[in-house]
Amino acid sequence: MNQLERAVEAALFAAEEPMSVDALAGFLGDAEKPDVRSALKALAETYQKRGIHLVERGKRWHFETAPDLAHLLRKEREQVRRLSRAATEVLAIIAYHEPVSRAEIESIRGVQTSGGTLDVLMEAGWVKIAGRREVPGRPTIYATTPEFLDHFGLTSRRDLPGIAELKATGLLDPVDDAYDDLMGEGEEEGPQEAPETEEDATDAA
Repeated sequence: MNQLERAVEAALFAAEEPMSVDALAGFLGDAEKPDVRSALKALAETYQKRGIHLVERGKRWHFETAPDLAHLLRKEREQVRRLSRAATEVLAIIAYHEPVSRAEIESIRGVQTSGGTLDVLMEAGWVKIAGRREVPGRPTIYATTPEFLDHFGLTSRRDLPGIAELKATGLLDPVDDAYDDLMGEGEEEGPQEAPETEEDATDAA
Protein backbone atom coordinates (compact mmCIF):
# COMPACT_ATOMS: atom_id res chain seq x y z
CA MET A 1 0.00 0.00 0.00
CA ASN A 2 1.54 3.32 -1.09
CA GLN A 3 1.39 6.63 0.75
CA LEU A 4 -1.55 8.01 -1.26
CA GLU A 5 -3.63 4.90 -0.61
CA ARG A 6 -2.90 5.25 3.12
CA ALA A 7 -3.90 8.92 3.01
CA VAL A 8 -7.16 8.16 1.17
CA GLU A 9 -7.91 5.35 3.62
CA ALA A 10 -7.34 7.67 6.59
CA ALA A 11 -9.47 10.46 5.08
CA LEU A 12 -12.43 8.15 4.43
CA PHE A 13 -12.13 6.53 7.83
CA ALA A 14 -12.31 9.91 9.57
CA ALA A 15 -14.97 11.43 7.27
CA GLU A 16 -18.45 11.97 8.70
CA GLU A 17 -20.06 11.32 5.32
CA PRO A 18 -19.12 9.70 1.98
CA MET A 19 -16.62 11.62 -0.14
CA SER A 20 -16.30 12.09 -3.88
CA VAL A 21 -13.04 11.91 -5.82
CA ASP A 22 -13.06 15.71 -6.11
CA ALA A 23 -13.57 16.12 -2.36
CA LEU A 24 -10.77 13.66 -1.58
CA ALA A 25 -8.37 15.33 -4.00
CA GLY A 26 -9.10 18.71 -2.43
CA PHE A 27 -8.80 17.35 1.10
CA LEU A 28 -5.44 15.77 0.35
CA GLY A 29 -4.02 18.97 -1.10
CA ASP A 30 -1.99 18.39 -4.24
CA ALA A 31 -3.35 14.90 -5.07
CA GLU A 32 -4.28 14.36 -8.71
CA LYS A 33 -7.79 13.03 -9.38
CA PRO A 34 -6.64 10.10 -11.56
CA ASP A 35 -4.25 9.07 -8.79
CA VAL A 36 -7.05 9.29 -6.21
CA ARG A 37 -9.29 7.10 -8.40
CA SER A 38 -6.52 4.53 -8.73
CA ALA A 39 -5.96 4.57 -4.97
CA LEU A 40 -9.69 4.06 -4.35
CA LYS A 41 -9.83 1.08 -6.70
CA ALA A 42 -6.78 -0.47 -5.08
CA LEU A 43 -8.25 0.03 -1.61
CA ALA A 44 -11.61 -1.40 -2.69
CA GLU A 45 -9.82 -4.53 -3.88
CA THR A 46 -7.80 -4.75 -0.67
CA TYR A 47 -10.93 -4.57 1.49
CA GLN A 48 -12.97 -6.96 -0.69
CA LYS A 49 -12.31 -9.96 1.58
CA ARG A 50 -12.41 -8.11 4.89
CA GLY A 51 -15.17 -7.41 7.38
CA ILE A 52 -15.72 -3.95 5.94
CA HIS A 53 -15.81 -2.95 2.29
CA LEU A 54 -14.95 0.26 0.49
CA VAL A 55 -17.85 1.00 -1.86
CA GLU A 56 -18.99 3.73 -4.24
CA ARG A 57 -22.57 5.00 -4.07
CA GLY A 58 -23.65 7.86 -6.31
CA LYS A 59 -20.01 8.77 -7.10
CA ARG A 60 -19.20 9.03 -3.40
CA TRP A 61 -17.03 6.56 -1.48
CA HIS A 62 -17.36 5.19 2.05
CA PHE A 63 -16.69 2.15 4.20
CA GLU A 64 -19.56 -0.18 5.09
CA THR A 65 -20.01 -3.54 6.76
CA ALA A 66 -19.58 -6.55 4.51
CA PRO A 67 -23.08 -7.70 3.48
CA ASP A 68 -22.62 -11.22 4.88
CA LEU A 69 -21.76 -9.79 8.33
CA ALA A 70 -24.45 -7.11 8.53
CA HIS A 71 -26.68 -9.34 10.68
CA LEU A 72 -24.09 -9.28 13.47
CA LEU A 73 -24.49 -5.53 13.91
CA ARG A 74 -28.26 -5.30 13.75
CA LYS A 75 -30.10 -4.37 16.90
CA GLU A 76 -32.42 -6.99 18.31
CA ARG A 77 -35.33 -4.67 17.72
CA GLU A 78 -35.49 -3.56 14.10
CA GLN A 79 -37.79 -0.98 12.65
CA VAL A 80 -38.93 -2.12 9.24
CA ARG A 81 -40.00 0.60 6.85
CA ARG A 82 -42.86 -0.66 4.69
CA LEU A 83 -43.99 1.49 1.79
CA SER A 84 -47.54 1.57 0.54
CA ARG A 85 -48.13 0.58 -3.08
CA ALA A 86 -48.67 4.27 -3.92
CA ALA A 87 -45.33 5.24 -2.34
CA THR A 88 -43.57 2.37 -4.12
CA GLU A 89 -44.98 3.47 -7.48
CA VAL A 90 -44.05 7.11 -6.90
CA LEU A 91 -40.51 6.17 -5.82
CA ALA A 92 -40.07 4.02 -8.93
CA ILE A 93 -41.34 6.76 -11.24
CA ILE A 94 -39.01 9.34 -9.68
CA ALA A 95 -36.05 6.95 -9.93
CA TYR A 96 -36.61 6.22 -13.62
CA HIS A 97 -37.69 9.67 -14.82
CA GLU A 98 -35.99 12.16 -12.48
CA PRO A 99 -36.19 15.03 -12.21
CA VAL A 100 -39.97 14.82 -12.36
CA SER A 101 -42.82 17.01 -11.11
CA ARG A 102 -45.86 15.92 -9.14
CA ALA A 103 -48.08 16.57 -12.16
CA GLU A 104 -45.86 14.34 -14.30
CA ILE A 105 -45.98 11.61 -11.64
CA GLU A 106 -49.79 11.83 -11.61
CA SER A 107 -49.95 11.67 -15.41
CA ILE A 108 -47.88 8.50 -15.44
CA ARG A 109 -49.78 6.84 -12.58
CA GLY A 110 -53.23 7.98 -13.77
CA VAL A 111 -54.25 9.02 -10.25
CA GLN A 112 -53.61 12.05 -8.09
CA THR A 113 -50.67 11.70 -5.72
CA SER A 114 -51.15 12.63 -2.10
CA GLY A 115 -48.68 15.14 -0.72
CA GLY A 116 -48.23 12.74 2.18
CA THR A 117 -46.81 10.11 -0.18
CA LEU A 118 -43.97 12.41 -1.23
CA ASP A 119 -43.47 13.46 2.40
CA VAL A 120 -42.97 9.81 3.42
CA LEU A 121 -40.32 9.35 0.73
CA MET A 122 -38.53 12.55 1.70
CA GLU A 123 -38.64 11.66 5.40
CA ALA A 124 -37.06 8.31 4.52
CA GLY A 125 -34.25 10.27 2.85
CA TRP A 126 -34.80 8.62 -0.53
CA VAL A 127 -36.31 11.59 -2.39
CA LYS A 128 -35.39 15.28 -2.39
CA ILE A 129 -36.62 18.48 -3.99
CA ALA A 130 -34.34 19.07 -6.98
CA GLY A 131 -35.49 22.57 -7.97
CA ARG A 132 -38.28 23.89 -10.16
CA ARG A 133 -39.23 23.20 -13.77
CA GLU A 134 -38.69 26.28 -15.97
CA VAL A 135 -42.25 26.31 -17.30
CA PRO A 136 -45.31 28.40 -16.39
CA GLY A 137 -46.08 27.89 -12.74
CA ARG A 138 -42.52 26.64 -12.09
CA PRO A 139 -43.59 23.36 -10.46
CA THR A 140 -41.35 21.66 -7.94
CA ILE A 141 -39.38 18.71 -9.32
CA TYR A 142 -38.16 15.67 -7.39
CA ALA A 143 -35.15 13.36 -7.63
CA THR A 144 -33.64 10.47 -5.69
CA THR A 145 -30.79 10.87 -3.20
CA PRO A 146 -27.47 9.10 -2.55
CA GLU A 147 -29.24 7.51 0.46
CA PHE A 148 -31.68 5.87 -1.99
CA LEU A 149 -28.76 4.30 -3.87
CA ASP A 150 -27.11 3.22 -0.64
CA HIS A 151 -30.26 1.65 0.83
CA PHE A 152 -30.91 -0.43 -2.28
CA GLY A 153 -27.24 -1.28 -2.86
CA LEU A 154 -26.94 0.59 -6.16
CA THR A 155 -23.77 2.25 -7.42
CA SER A 156 -25.78 4.54 -9.70
CA ARG A 157 -29.19 4.73 -11.36
CA ARG A 158 -27.73 2.71 -14.24
CA ASP A 159 -27.99 -0.30 -11.91
CA LEU A 160 -31.79 -0.03 -11.66
CA PRO A 161 -33.74 -3.01 -13.06
CA GLY A 162 -34.88 -2.64 -16.66
CA ILE A 163 -38.25 -1.07 -17.41
CA ALA A 164 -39.35 -4.30 -19.12
CA GLU A 165 -38.65 -6.23 -15.93
CA LEU A 166 -40.72 -3.83 -13.84
CA LYS A 167 -43.55 -3.76 -16.35
CA ALA A 168 -43.64 -7.56 -16.20
CA THR A 169 -44.49 -7.25 -12.49
CA GLY A 170 -47.30 -4.80 -13.28
CA LEU A 171 -45.71 -2.08 -11.14
CA LEU A 172 -45.16 0.51 -13.86
CA ASP A 173 -47.48 -0.73 -16.61
CA PRO A 174 -48.09 1.20 -18.83
CA VAL A 175 -45.36 3.72 -18.01
CA ASP A 176 -43.91 4.04 -21.51
CA ASP A 177 -47.16 5.08 -23.21
CA ALA A 178 -48.12 7.45 -20.43
CA TYR A 179 -44.71 9.07 -20.37
CA ASP A 180 -44.67 9.49 -24.16
CA ASP A 181 -48.03 11.24 -23.95
CA LEU A 182 -46.75 13.39 -21.11
CA MET A 183 -43.69 14.52 -23.07
CA GLY A 184 -45.76 15.50 -26.10
CA GLU A 185 -45.24 12.52 -28.41
CA GLY A 186 -48.94 11.69 -28.25
CA GLU A 187 -50.52 15.10 -27.63
CA GLU A 188 -54.21 15.50 -28.31
CA GLU A 189 -56.11 18.72 -28.45
CA GLY A 190 -59.14 19.44 -26.32
CA PRO A 191 -59.74 19.24 -22.59
CA GLN A 192 -58.47 16.22 -20.71
CA GLU A 193 -60.24 14.49 -17.88
CA ALA A 194 -58.74 15.08 -14.45
CA PRO A 195 -56.98 12.01 -13.09
CA GLU A 196 -58.89 10.05 -10.52
CA THR A 197 -57.64 10.17 -6.96
CA GLU A 198 -55.91 7.35 -5.13
CA GLU A 199 -59.07 7.00 -3.07
CA ASP A 200 -61.21 6.69 -6.22
CA ALA A 201 -58.90 4.01 -7.56
CA THR A 202 -59.19 2.13 -4.28
CA ASP A 203 -62.99 2.35 -4.28
CA ALA A 204 -63.16 1.14 -7.88
CA ALA A 205 -61.07 -1.85 -6.99
